[in-house]
Amino acid sequence: MDRPICFFSDYGYTDDFAGVCRAVIARLAPGVRVIDVTHGLPERDVLAGAVVLRNTLPYMPDEAVILAVVDPGVGGLRRPVALQSAGGRLFVGPDNGLLMHAADADGGVTAAQELSNQELWLSPLSATFHGRDIFAPVAARLAAGLSLDAVGSPVKPEALDRIDLPEPRRHRDGLTAIAVLVDRFGNVALNLRARDLEKARLTETVELLTGGERYLAKVARTFASVRASDIVVLIDSYGQASVAVNAGSAAEVLGLDAGDEVRLRRLG
Repeated sequence: MDRPICFFSDYGYTDDFAGVCRAVIARLAPGVRVIDVTHGLPERDVLAGAVVLRNTLPYMPDEAVILAVVDPGVGGLRRPVALQSAGGRLFVGPDNGLLMHAADADGGVTAAQELSNQELWLSPLSATFHGRDIFAPVAARLAAGLSLDAVGSPVKPEALDRIDLPEPRRHRDGLTAIAVLVDRFGNVALNLRARDLEKARLTETVELLTGGERYLAKVARTFASVRASDIVVLIDSYGQASVAVNAGSAAEVLGLDAGDEVRLRRLG
């Protein structure tokens, strides 16, 4: 039975990149279903892509092939790889850390292959579009039943590249967090979970310090817990602490982007 392909990329929705990859899959494996999870991952932001893959993994089919492309090193020294997880899913993409948080969340990598079998690639090979010429063809064939062993040469799981999610810094009166992801509504996900806020006793009104400015925010469960235009710190649908503005954009109001620091400070 064919596996579905869950396709993630930073290709966007304006250009033809994602559509051409889908067309390649349709030519090679016409019976395979492709689920376009998102092509709006932040451009060239491998960490943000890794966080999205990890967050959304529980909602992907158990037998899915996860095809993920955020590949600023395309054409360079990074390897193209396919991974098998203990949970049974397959992951196809660049070996730049993009796949590893999701694979770890799926029980860890049990087998890995470098995509070195050039008979599976499109020809001629582009140096700048491995999504079309390597990743999509291999994902299509894996989804249609090709054995993982057939895609190339083995790689030890411990040799795969990893990208670490920064740890928050703890202070006597709070935490310093990193903005890891900004969604289209301007909500800013931090590298914090509910337990981090609780341990730091950040449970009511807090002071946010970022970019040399100070803001007051309420720690709450929902947007509706504050007035329109007020700043709120809440736990988002994936369990991460996020800074938001009710009916507005926290990214714009606080001038935040992925990678920026935010200090959360207790009052009183």
